[in-house]
Amino acid sequence: MLRVVLTSALAACLAIAQAPPDLDTLQRAIAFHQAGDYNGAIEAYQQFLQAHPDAPAGVRSNLGAALAHQGRYQEAIEQYQLALKAEPANTKARLNLALAYAKSSQTQNAIDQLVKVHGEDPTDEQSALLLAMCYARLGHYKQVIDVLDPINQAHPADLGVAYLLGTALIRDNQVERGQVLVDQILRNGDSAEARLLLGTAKLQSRDFSGAREDLSRAVSINPQLPEAHAYLGLALMRSGDTTNAQKAFRQELEIDPNNFDANLQLGSLLRQDEKFSEARLRLEQALQVRPGDVGARYELAALNLADGRLEDAQKTLESLVKDSPEFVEAHVTLATVYYREKRKQDGDREREIVQKLNAALQAKQPGAKPAPTNAQ
Repeated sequence: MLRVVLTSALAACLAIAQAPPDLDTLQRAIAFHQAGDYNGAIEAYQQFLQAHPDAPAGVRSNLGAALAHQGRYQEAIEQYQLALKAEPANTKARLNLALAYAKSSQTQNAIDQLVKVHGEDPTDEQSALLLAMCYARLGHYKQVIDVLDPINQAHPADLGVAYLLGTALIRDNQVERGQVLVDQILRNGDSAEARLLLGTAKLQSRDFSGAREDLSRAVSINPQLPEAHAYLGLALMRSGDTTNAQKAFRQELEIDPNNFDANLQLGSLLRQDEKFSEARLRLEQALQVRPGDVGARYELAALNLADGRLEDAQKTLESLVKDSPEFVEAHVTLATVYYREKRKQDGDREREIVQKLNAALQAKQPGAKPAPTNAQ
């Protein structure tokens, strides 16, 4: 694939009515690129583009690919954007731009680009899988299902598609449909992927012992399987084993520093251990992965309260209860903040809100008696 893209860039330059006299600079850049000398390629591409800023979009796209390979994602993004400005229909450049966004944790930006690519060809498996993975990173499992259902129907033997779709179905509480895909994977032998799916399903059904067993098996088969350590950490934490849960979350972050659950839950546990500095790093990283997430915002507010940053906690909680007015714990914590700030009236108001919310929740419980209509 790389060779095709590089050759097309050179061919595009040769097709110009008057080929640039220093075409050998571009040829040298391509040779460096194909040989894996990315720094040499970057330098040569930049030299060529400095002399020929209106070169075909493929040249900038190639420079972006070399920059991305070196982890220079923001610079790569700038080059892909320039390539698309010159050639908006360049699907390869748009897909590469999405990849650079995804690798730099700009997930929503990646989705915005991938929706366009996927819309042009919904049957393309590469763009569909990448779009699905980005949706999954944000916890948008229904969108994952919408994208992958047609791909799975067209490629029923593709275990990679089955795994990602099965994961989304189970996490969207469509466990029966997800189980069909789990069984499909298991027919090909015991695997870390199948164990992860089974463990996730048991975790959601609150079978924490069974979840630990399957998830432990998953990480023993493949210690590098993304998300496996994070879900094992969740199973351990919900079983009360917070020490080993922290270890599992840290192992996940060694594999994927941007894993949302590992950052969020480790941050929460560190807050409880009063390790405020590291907890803040983890929670801020969780919010970078999923900006605006209610749970991460609440944990950061709770951390600010514990760390004595009352004003910061107050601002976050006030915003949170505005966005999620039925979030009981946020109202409780906001009341605590107000009382510590000697704002008794505001604290009493939040406490009344909590009482009303709890009464409404209790009324919805099976066997609850209707509230009297003429209470004094």
